[in-house]
Amino acid sequence: QVQLVESGGGLVQAGDSLRLSCAISGRTFSNDNMAWFRQAPGKDREFVARISWSAGSTYYADSMKGRLTISRDNTKNTMYLQMNSLKPEDTALYYCAAARRLYGMSLTSRNGYDYWGQGTQVIVSS
Repeated sequence: QVQLVESGGGLVQAGDSLRLSCAISGRTFSNDNMAWFRQAPGKDREFVARISWSAGSTYYADSMKGRLTISRDNTKNTMYLQMNSLKPEDTALYYCAAARRLYGMSLTSRNGYDYWGQGTQVIVSS
């Protein structure tokens, strides 16, 4: 059973940076696909970035690619999301997620992931 706990959110000003962390427990080799999503009030949960735990390959949402870096530390069992040049539009609950399967699902869709953390709040003021 995969458990995910996000941290690192907070209140920042536009242009600032944040590094979000996702502590992972119970992950197996099948749970190779990990991702970050975000959800603003009244909006759908939105894909942000994905990483293959084994290969380290990454994929980013086009609109945020230039400001994001997703990474993982296997020793610490932690996934990170470095966010730079934050904008008010980035205000949202940020979730980390893990898939149950290695293939056969969308890696950029909410429905492609089965395990979720509680989210960490990011608020970017103007």
